[in-house]
Amino acid sequence: MTSEAGPISAEARRALEQELADLHAERNAVAATLGGTDSAGDTADQADELQRATQLDHLDARITQITVRLDGAVEAGPPRTDVVDLGSTVTVRFADGGEETVQIGDVAEPLDQTLVTTDSPLGRALLGRRAGDSVSYEAPDGRTTVTVQSLGAP
Repeated sequence: MTSEAGPISAEARRALEQELADLHAERNAVAATLGGTDSAGDTADQADELQRATQLDHLDARITQITVRLDGAVEAGPPRTDVVDLGSTVTVRFADGGEETVQIGDVAEPLDQTLVTTDSPLGRALLGRRAGDSVSYEAPDGRTTVTVQSLGAP
């Protein structure tokens, strides 16, 4: 998920708020281990200290990214049924004739194989499209074309 401002679902907001709380807790734990001694220590101690400082920088960057996203987010309303949008349920037909119904979301759920995020190649290609539109996108197996068969609310 990007840190751009824009619509966000209530589910995505909750997930980001939980991640932010977890990151703050982890940051506090890592920060508590830094700079605790004035002794020079050996090279291994210095390397460990540097690794924790780098970890702290990564945590701070992600905290900032999430905070910016949450501050700039507006609550996504109900999904549109005329064009593909956040929350839409879309049935697409692949070039080989196979069909798949997916939901456009903004938070990837590891166990939900029908969720397509708005920042995935297929998700980006589908946003703003209407039933009957064909779109191409770059898939892991190469360029793929799908046709939007139908769309609606979940």
